[in-house]
Amino acid sequence: MDDLDRALINTLQGGFPICESPYAEVADRVGSDETSVIARIESLLQRGLLSRFGPMYHAAEMGGALSLAAMEIRPEDYERVTDIVNNQPEVAHNYERNHRLNMWFVLATETPDAQQATITRIERETGYAVYNMPKIREYFVGLKLHV
Repeated sequence: MDDLDRALINTLQGGFPICESPYAEVADRVGSDETSVIARIESLLQRGLLSRFGPMYHAAEMGGALSLAAMEIRPEDYERVTDIVNNQPEVAHNYERNHRLNMWFVLATETPDAQQATITRIERETGYAVYNMPKIREYFVGLKLHV
């Protein structure tokens, strides 16, 4: 990563402008131009330095469902299962943990029924149980990682 990549990541963590030319606005903030900003975001995604770039919707407010899920994966099978889980469009984040339940991920679906369908699909494709922990109460943690 160079200085522009870092500036983009740090800037975009604060939100994306809602205006007629949002990429031009971001470019002004980081001292670049609109074309370069778009190309850099695409490059960050292609290189895997960003896992996604897009809006985050409040699934429950829109009638959907949001929950934290965990799985206990054998170490020798972790990479295979990670690929399957990460390829589910309903999975927002996936983290490895040093715990018996070593894979944790967030599920966001359009409906509660879709959440169960996603869990069933992951279990069928991986051969592992998914422990679903639906959100009861929401807390906001404004985590921004300076790079």
